[in-house]
Amino acid sequence: MLREFRDFIARGNVLDLAVAVIIGAAFATITTALTEDMIMPVVGALFGGLDFSSYFVLLGPVPAGYAGSPNDYAALKAAGAPVLGWGQFLTVLINFLILAFIIFLLVKMANKVVTKQIGEDPADIQLLREIRDELRKKG
Repeated sequence: MLREFRDFIARGNVLDLAVAVIIGAAFATITTALTEDMIMPVVGALFGGLDFSSYFVLLGPVPAGYAGSPNDYAALKAAGAPVLGWGQFLTVLINFLILAFIIFLLVKMANKVVTKQIGEDPADIQLLREIRDELRKKG
């Protein structure tokens, strides 16, 4: 069983997946820092506050014995108050969109590099394209 596990781990696709997960986690950290430290302060300033993630709607009463600020989202949430944290959700959504856009750009760039390395289409692919084009003309 130990040998089967070693063989499973040694497969290329498992190692590729592990590398992808690690790089993805690092990218998520970078994107989170970019969003929280550079983009969201600008967006927050446009909407009148510096911490956009603290925008929320209180949905019910503040728990008895709560002594913190009624405008502190994190403290209210920790105290168990029912809050709708739409600002935090919007921050996470923007973070995701930035990450998705960065990945899109990386894949697009990688595809260009691979295409340049391959150069022209191999002869068999070129021949298949010519056959396809001739069949389209006839039919």
